[in-house]
Amino acid sequence: MNDLELIDTKQVEKHLRTMEETVEKRIKTREELLKNNDVREKTIIHTGRILHIDGDKKYSEKSNIYYKKVGLNAIVKNIPERKQPAFVGSLVRKYRPEILVITGHDGMIKKGKNFTDIYNYRNSSYFIKAVEEARKNNTRDDLVIFAGACQSYYEGIMMAGANFASSPARILIDFMDPIIVAEKIAVTDEKRFVTIKDIENELRDGQRGVSGTGRKWKEKVIDYIRKQLCNKTEIKM
Repeated sequence: MNDLELIDTKQVEKHLRTMEETVEKRIKTREELLKNNDVREKTIIHTGRILHIDGDKKYSEKSNIYYKKVGLNAIVKNIPERKQPAFVGSLVRKYRPEILVITGHDGMIKKGKNFTDIYNYRNSSYFIKAVEEARKNNTRDDLVIFAGACQSYYEGIMMAGANFASSPARILIDFMDPIIVAEKIAVTDEKRFVTIKDIENELRDGQRGVSGTGRKWKEKVIDYIRKQLCNKTEIKM
């Protein structure tokens, strides 16, 4: 507890305002994109199912609001980092997500030192254990996992089985970064294989904050007109 720093109330209020503005700005961008996409009016969209586990209550609420406003199929759970490994397995079995986000708060105890020492991170060990639990009976193709938070032990989380993680440069990430990764996976055609390079420009600090191995995506697009024709053909037969 001796190394914790007190944060001024004004700083907290400023941070919350910035968070609100970030969410609203991305929601508007997403709505404009959908409004201008005529192709989607002739399609049935099945986005990937998202299970989002967050150690921060406020961020959990904001994440849930964002997912709902942009129409993503997401379940958000607020679970403290230390308890995430114990709950993630049962939650994955219950909700059967295609995309799993495990996040919250983290940080290096001795900044700039002992990058590979798991004991030098506040919550990375919990993220690693949670990924290992989630990965049991779920391959990288079945379940796409993002895990980590600010300054998290990126290499350890990736070795545990994550597809994407933070933070390669041990920097603070934006709370929207995990959501952006999950959204991209959920709404891009399942036939595509996209790497972190296709996402990095939307992340606040690019690959310094988040990186990964890449994945096939989870959106299934069904041509509505073609489906209707097929149904009519089946009826005639």
